Amino acid sequence: MRLSSTYFFRFKVNRLDKIRLGKTGLMVSRVGIGGIPITRPPLDEAIKIVNRALDLGVNFIDTANGYSTSEERIGEAIEGRREDIILTTKTGAGDKETAQEHLKLSLKRLRTDYLDIWQLHGINQMEKYEMIMGPGGAWEAVQEALDTGVVRHIGFSSHSLEVALKLVATDRFETVQFPFNFISHEPKDELVPLAKKHDVGFIAMKPFAGGMIKDANLAIKYLLQYDNVLPDPGIDKFSDIEEIVDVVNGSWEPSQTELEAMKEFRDRVGTRFCRQCEYCMPCPQGVLIHRMMYLQRLYELWPPERFFNWSYVQGGVESAENCIQCGACEPKCPYQLPIREMIQENLKYYHEKRTQHSDLFQS
Repeated sequence: MRLSSTYFFRFKVNRLDKIRLGKTGLMVSRVGIGGIPITRPPLDEAIKIVNRALDLGVNFIDTANGYSTSEERIGEAIEGRREDIILTTKTGAGDKETAQEHLKLSLKRLRTDYLDIWQLHGINQMEKYEMIMGPGGAWEAVQEALDTGVVRHIGFSSHSLEVALKLVATDRFETVQFPFNFISHEPKDELVPLAKKHDVGFIAMKPFAGGMIKDANLAIKYLLQYDNVLPDPGIDKFSDIEEIVDVVNGSWEPSQTELEAMKEFRDRVGTRFCRQCEYCMPCPQGVLIHRMMYLQRLYELWPPERFFNWSYVQGGVESAENCIQCGACEPKCPYQLPIREMIQENLKYYHEKRTQHSDLFQS
């Protein structure tokens, strides 16, 4: 693995540095925290974990309207510390009315009267973007929120490289949130440089590749090599954030051994995993493909008692029974994944795990 000229190295000690998050002008800690995993631990522990991150110098917190109880937990955790935090949440709405409802609810849950950044969530197709920008679209809610100061900056998230490149170039957005890690490293060649050119802050979601990468040294050091990228790892344990901050406060230069480990891991994993871009959707038979493609990872991330009772998982499994192997999904996948084969593998995996945990289903 060779380092490109976009890399830079530093040595850090003590507290976290801050970087300017693009044209927002916001000075954010060199690493932030994402809001999904914080819904897993008990409430009191979740609150302590968030505060531990803040105590260690993290000042950027990212969540979304659709992340279960994430907003409520973060709101309770940051009470009394709001002014020290760069707070961002998201709406997946395409229309103005729903976006306004989401914003009102997010402010209530987060116990705040303003958002530092409001992101339009999951713009993976240009059709959704056109809806947002059209008459009665969510952009009208954005403009009103910006005008009143309820929202101070606007960004978007996406899983589609093609769409993200187009939206960054519009200069309408101040931040872009996109999957980026040393396995899914597609953004490094075009999206990261384009964001820098347009002074759009780059928030790297899934720095641990959705839990596939276990080593913080590898995951975080890879992203710290890009001076305009803010890693946004989700955390659900004290050890998670402590280990991540230790990496940031140490040498940012990957050793030769670490570079080789990244390459070995990437070669071993290959490209046979779902990025959740949803290009394969919709399925003519109603199969919730993206849920099924991510099923094994969800099982690894969540306790069995929650996994097997989660409507998101159950809905995916039930829909997968309708798959007729038509293959309509596979030509639409930008990563050429064998979707039909992977759905069947994951369906088999689900039933095997359910059998292992049969005690959970005994009356």
